[in-house]
Amino acid sequence: MHGRPRKPLKPEEGAASFAKAANLRTLQAQLLHNHHHKIYIKDALDLSSKLLEINPEAYTAWNYRKLAVEHNLRSETDPDSIKAILSEELRLVESALRRNFKSYGAWHHRKWVLSKGNSSLDHEFRLLDQFQKADSRNFHAWNYRRFVAALKNVSEEEELKFTTDMINTNFSNYSAWHNRSVLLSHLLKQRVQGYFPREKVLTEEYDLVHQALFTDPDDQSGWFYHLWLLDQTVKPDAPLLVSSWPVHGSDLIISLGRNLDGRALSPFTSFHSDTGEFPLILYFNQAVEGVDSSTVTVESVFDKNADLMWRPLLTNNSGNAQVWVTYLKLPDVKDHSLKAYPVGVSIGHTQGIISSGGSHYSHPSQFEFTVSLQPIDSEHAERGPGTEMVVWKDGNFHTNKTILQDVSPTIDYFDQLRIEKDIEPTTSMWHAKTVANEIVLFRELLSEINCKIGKLTLARLLIGHDSIMSYNKTPYSYKRVYSQEVLELLSDLMKLDPSHSRYYKDEHSLVLMCQVTSNKELLLRHCWYYKESTSWSIHNSICLRLNNLSLSRIGSVENLLWVQMLDLSHNELRSIEGLEGMQLLSCLNLSNNKLSSFTALEPLRLLKSLKVLDISYNELGAHSIDTTRYLCSSPLSHTVGSDWDVDKCETDDVKVTNYWDVVLIFRGLHLTQLDIVGNAISDDKFKLLLAKVLPSLKWLDGEDVC
Repeated sequence: MHGRPRKPLKPEEGAASFAKAANLRTLQAQLLHNHHHKIYIKDALDLSSKLLEINPEAYTAWNYRKLAVEHNLRSETDPDSIKAILSEELRLVESALRRNFKSYGAWHHRKWVLSKGNSSLDHEFRLLDQFQKADSRNFHAWNYRRFVAALKNVSEEEELKFTTDMINTNFSNYSAWHNRSVLLSHLLKQRVQGYFPREKVLTEEYDLVHQALFTDPDDQSGWFYHLWLLDQTVKPDAPLLVSSWPVHGSDLIISLGRNLDGRALSPFTSFHSDTGEFPLILYFNQAVEGVDSSTVTVESVFDKNADLMWRPLLTNNSGNAQVWVTYLKLPDVKDHSLKAYPVGVSIGHTQGIISSGGSHYSHPSQFEFTVSLQPIDSEHAERGPGTEMVVWKDGNFHTNKTILQDVSPTIDYFDQLRIEKDIEPTTSMWHAKTVANEIVLFRELLSEINCKIGKLTLARLLIGHDSIMSYNKTPYSYKRVYSQEVLELLSDLMKLDPSHSRYYKDEHSLVLMCQVTSNKELLLRHCWYYKESTSWSIHNSICLRLNNLSLSRIGSVENLLWVQMLDLSHNELRSIEGLEGMQLLSCLNLSNNKLSSFTALEPLRLLKSLKVLDISYNELGAHSIDTTRYLCSSPLSHTVGSDWDVDKCETDDVKVTNYWDVVLIFRGLHLTQLDIVGNAISDDKFKLLLAKVLPSLKWLDGEDVC
C-alpha cells in the first residue's frame, strides 16, 4: 500500500488466506447462480449477507439485494413486514460498514434503503456520530450526513454550526472543511439571512482558516479551504463578455482575393474569406449556455438575426462553452469601392445566458464595427492564403521599428474590448484589499517556514490580485505587476516538488502567456512579418511567434482571437486545448513539441480557416498506448463515423480502422500544406492515407502531392 512492499505471509497465515479465498469464490458462484435465476428466497438472501459481511466491495451482491428487496416488497402489504425487510438491509449495511467503513457499495445501498422511507433518521444521525468519532475525516460519512440532513430537512445553518464544531475540535479535518465549502456555497448563493453581504461572511471565513494555517502550517486541510476562499474572492459571480472578434470600433476589411494594392493587410483588422462568410466570436470569462438569436442580437445587412446559428466551441459538443461563434454571410460585391457596412451586436439584453454554475449574464453589453468588402482581382483571384508553400525558417520572419509602428495602432482596438461592466466600486475595493492583506500575511509566514503549498498559495494570491486589478481595466492599460514573481515561485516549486512538476509547469505556462499577451510592448516583440524573397507573400503576413518559450499549455486565448498565423514550435505542448477559440487561424506551426496522439489535436477540427499545419517532430505514433485516445469518440462506439465513406480513404496497404483517430481529426479540414515528418507514424503508407483524407492537400512534408 502506497509503495510499501508486502510482508511475506507465514505458512499458517497463507493457509488461512487460501481457505478464505476459496470460501469467497464459493459464495460468489452461488450468488451469481441465484442472481441469474432470480432466486430471492430467505436462504439465498442469507448467502448474500454472508458474502457482503466478508467482502463489502462485492457490488454485484448489493445490486442483487436491491432486486430481491424490490421483489419482496411487491408481495407485502403489512407495514410491519415492510419495515422488517428494510431494517434487515440497514442491519446488513451497518455490519458491512463496521468491517470497512469506506465501502462505496455499502454507503450507496444505505442511501437507497433510506429513500424508501420507514426508517428512523434520528438513528442515522446517532450512527453517523459513532462513525465520525471513529474517523472524523471519513468523507463517505460526511456525504451521507448531507443526504440524511436533506431528508430530515435539517437547516444548512445548523449543519454549518456542526461543521464549525468539528473543525474547532480538529483543524486537520479535510472533509469538514470541504463540507463547509459546500454548505457556504448554497447559503451565499441563496443570500440566506445572516450570510449577506457576501464580503462580511468571507472575511469571517478568512479569520477562521488563518487560525488553522498558523496553528499547523504543515497540515494541508486548511490550505485547500483557503484556496477555495480565494476562488470565491477573485472569480466574478456572474458571467461576463471579456473578448470578441471583431472588436468594438474596428474597421474590418474582408478580402475575397489577392490584396489589390499589394499592401500587407493587418490581421487585426483584415480577414481573407474564400467561403463567402466571416466569423463573429464571443468569449466569456466562464462557460455559459443559452447563446442564441434570442439573447444575442446582430444587426447587419449580411444576415437576419433569426437566421444565425450560434455554436459552442467545445470538442465534446456539450451545451456549455466559454467561446461561441456564428458566421455572417457576405453579399456580392460588383464594384471596386470599399463600402463600409455597419454591424451592431447586443448581448444579454434578454435573459437566457447562464453559466455552468447557474448564474445569469447580468451585464448587458453591446459593440459595433464596420465591414468593408475588398472585391476579387480576377487576374490573381486564385492567389490567396494557402496557394504558396509556407516555410517556417527564421530567415523568413522580419521585424523593425516601422513594422511595430504599423502594428501598434491596430492593437489599440483592444483597449475598447470590455464594455458596460457595472461593478460596485466598494465591492471591487473589498476584493483587492482582501487579497492584498492575504499577500502580506503569507509573505510573513513564508519568511519563517519553507512550505510548498504556502508558496503555491502565494502564487495564486498574486495571480488573483493582478486579475482583480485588471478586471475593470482594458487589456493593455494595466500591467500585471506580479507576473515575474509568480513565474519565479512556480520555478522554485518545480525544483522543490518534482513529483508535481508537470502541474507547476502548466501553471507557469499559463502565467507566461498571460504576461506576454496582456502587455502591449511584450506582445509587439512577438509579432513578425512573414515574407519570402521569392513570393508576393501570403495574405496573412503578420505572425505571432510564441516559439521557444517552453510552453506546456496554451492560455489567454481571449487576447488572441485576431491571430491568423501562429508559431508555437519548439515548446513542450502535450495538448492544444484552447486553440479552438482562434477561429481565424490559417497557418499553424506545432513542430518540435511533445504531442503524443492525434486526439490531442482534436481542437483543429473546429478551425474552418486552417490551411497550413506543421506537426513535424512530435511524438505521434511513438507510444504503444494512447492515454488520450478515448477523449475522442471512436467509430467503434457507433457515435461517430457512421457516415464515413471508408472506400475513399482505404487502400490495399492501409486500413482506415487502424487510423480512425487520424481520419476523425483531419476529415473535414481543408489543408493545403501539412508537415508530419519526424514522427514515428510518418511513413509512405501513412502519407498515402493522408493524401486521400485531405483531397485539398498540395504539399506534404515540403513535396508536391501528385
